[in-house]
Amino acid sequence: MLDTNSPRSRAEIEEAVRKAEVSRPAPHPSVWKVNEKDQPWVQEKFTAQPIGVAFTPIKLTGARDRVPKKTYVRATGYDNQNFEKAYDETKADPSWRTFEMPCGHEVMIDMPERTAEILLQAA
Repeated sequence: MLDTNSPRSRAEIEEAVRKAEVSRPAPHPSVWKVNEKDQPWVQEKFTAQPIGVAFTPIKLTGARDRVPKKTYVRATGYDNQNFEKAYDETKADPSWRTFEMPCGHEVMIDMPERTAEILLQAA
């Protein structure tokens, strides 16, 4: 998983390893492009992020392919190569429904009504 992290995230994980810590501080909400009004509230909710998951290999079994209704939501206001690659792949696969939301990574905070609409459509 470490290879899929952003350079910022990877540096934070590597720093935690150097310090023999099990977690890294949560980034400021602005990193996720949370709207300014909600950033203080979001900051209160954030907690340290465990780093162990970054060193756990992902094992794909193919079970996802058997899920009949799959949905991918791309928050276009948050630049991330891995998310963009996944979005392009899901858009090209007819077994997926895809949506774009013009906001930061925390879609449920920036666009709660639209998030609810998409969840209801996905159900």
